[in-house]
Amino acid sequence: MPIDATQPYDEQNIFAKILRGEIPSKKVFEDDFALAFHDINPQAPHHILVIPKGAYVSWDDFSAKASEAEIAGFVRAVGQVAREAGFVEPGYRLLANTGVDAHQEVPHLHVHVFAGKPLGPMLAR
Repeated sequence: MPIDATQPYDEQNIFAKILRGEIPSKKVFEDDFALAFHDINPQAPHHILVIPKGAYVSWDDFSAKASEAEIAGFVRAVGQVAREAGFVEPGYRLLANTGVDAHQEVPHLHVHVFAGKPLGPMLAR
């Protein structure tokens, strides 16, 4: 069910539990700023989620409240994950949903990294 991204951070969301080690994940990357792992319901042949380690509900929340170091570290982590996975050639897609209309389902900022097939246009015209 889509969530309202204007609500306060929920410490019991699934990604918070993954960060605390309460729920296992198939980790592909971790540093001081981010954790990346395979999506359990992949929407492409390769589907990795990258989440910041801080408690941010959405991209809007993160861009307004995160430190410069957190922002730079998270953005660099997304790029590093794509490079290390070999997605740069022939290409990949990044997606970050925010709020109900975008169908955000987890109230923790996350970037989807899709790759492994031609992904086509984003929206039907």
